[in-house]
Amino acid sequence: MSSRVTFFEVEILDCKTKKQLCFLDKVEPHVRINDIRVMFHKYYPKWCPARQSIRLEPKGESLKDEDVLQDLPVGTTATLYFKDLGPQVGWTMVFLTEYAGPLFVYFLFYLRMPFVYGVDSAFTSSPHSVVNLACICHSFHYMKRLIETIFVHRFSPGTMPLRSIVKNCLYYWGFAAWLAYYINHPLYTPASYGQKQIGLSLIMFLVCEAGNFSIHVALNNLRVDGSRMRRIPYPTKNPFTWLFFFVSCPNYTYEVGVWISFTIMTQCVPVGLFTLIGFIQMTIWAKDKHSTYLKEYKDYPSFRTPILPFLL
Repeated sequence: MSSRVTFFEVEILDCKTKKQLCFLDKVEPHVRINDIRVMFHKYYPKWCPARQSIRLEPKGESLKDEDVLQDLPVGTTATLYFKDLGPQVGWTMVFLTEYAGPLFVYFLFYLRMPFVYGVDSAFTSSPHSVVNLACICHSFHYMKRLIETIFVHRFSPGTMPLRSIVKNCLYYWGFAAWLAYYINHPLYTPASYGQKQIGLSLIMFLVCEAGNFSIHVALNNLRVDGSRMRRIPYPTKNPFTWLFFFVSCPNYTYEVGVWISFTIMTQCVPVGLFTLIGFIQMTIWAKDKHSTYLKEYKDYPSFRTPILPFLL
């Protein structure tokens, strides 16, 4: 005896006006939200699936692509709400734009363009070697990020709203300009403890950069088959990955270390402020990811902390 399939009826309303935008009849119960976005796109071609936020409540959170209709707290006649997220940009383009900007901006100050410090200081060089070293380290950091974006990271098919990338670029580019202005200023004074301070900070910088890259490669190797399924990351034979013994997001730990070392190297207040703000944001991301790991895996190592071993 064959079982009878119960089809769903789905009406999609506008989040603001509550006006019905479309009505989907005979929707199979196992369809995902992403499938519903595709169906909605056929009615409104101007709203591609990436622009659509489909919700259970007008002011609720967006449903995930993989959410299944029959698993949602709705009846066979389901009411969903739509919000336009605006023009979208792919994740690869997002990161390339965010990271290429600081490279260009920093060199404007390092080369002391006439419109930065005035004509008298235009195209002059600093007598302090740490200024040249800071330029090399800053450039290396963002070039590494660009290379990782192209060759290492695996991005989901998701996108970011165009307005968000503008905000992010203002953050990265703006801070790059601010810290570069002071580091390359004709009146800049180097580290208080001289070459010892600079040398130790450089070693710390290189170690953290190597660690950050190693973690990104390790995370990438978890998806060698192209799967989007999340897996528990564990330490490998690479010593830089042994931080996985203690924290869930060692890539953020190393990233914070990079900027702490750069702050010590340059002894520059704007760099320190950028490091502090970055640490706060990365802590938020790390806590969210750590919480997700704990929810998804019952056997997740309980002794791990989100970003700082034994502390945070």
